[in-house]
Amino acid sequence: MVMRLKVSFFSSLVAVAALAACAGSCGQAQTPTPQTTANGTYIASDPLANVRYDNRYDVSLGMAYGHIKAGPTLLQGANLGGLDLEGSYWLSKHWGLEGTGRDYVGTSGAAVNDLSIKGPFVDQYIFAAGAEWLGPHNKHGALIAHAMAGGAYGDFQHDLRGANPSVVDFYNNQFAPAAVFGGHFDLNRSPNWVFRVTPDALFTLYNANYNTPTSTAGARTNWNFGLSVGVEYKFKKKR
Repeated sequence: MVMRLKVSFFSSLVAVAALAACAGSCGQAQTPTPQTTANGTYIASDPLANVRYDNRYDVSLGMAYGHIKAGPTLLQGANLGGLDLEGSYWLSKHWGLEGTGRDYVGTSGAAVNDLSIKGPFVDQYIFAAGAEWLGPHNKHGALIAHAMAGGAYGDFQHDLRGANPSVVDFYNNQFAPAAVFGGHFDLNRSPNWVFRVTPDALFTLYNANYNTPTSTAGARTNWNFGLSVGVEYKFKKKR
């Protein structure tokens, strides 16, 4: 009788232990696994993704530098500063019409004179138009060439105290033929805005009262260098 009670008691303990183990494993199985959430997703953006060369119009404005000889035999040159305003009308992807208006002002060297005139101010205004060609380009930038012809106005006398310009070897105030040969180095900053550098050869034929001399190399003294740095805006209207 005692033996049976012991076996029955032992069997009961084994059953209780089995139930406890099963309950523990089931509880662990039902415990949800914690999930980690991401702090955020990085989305890469390309500000140049929508750069296109299909705009009809664009306009640019830059700070300009120009070199000039204020007289036909004057040895000293004048380094002038000003503004360069340009606009384009594109006929096709590669060809367009371009116009420019430029204002340069600064002081010039003067020939030795009895009036003690030194470093008088001179002004030059250039207006020209011509052809423009879009060269190699991608979303980052472009190379553009242009050739324009027009006119220039040189104001050489307003700082001479009424003296004849020949006293300082200057030209007299005059309109003259002009031409611009060069182009643009464009660096796109967005689909509409462009950082622009424009180097040019500037030709002006001032010769009202004097003959324009020619150097031994055959180049006229009124071939000069110009440079402008600024921004361009491309209008959204497409061809």
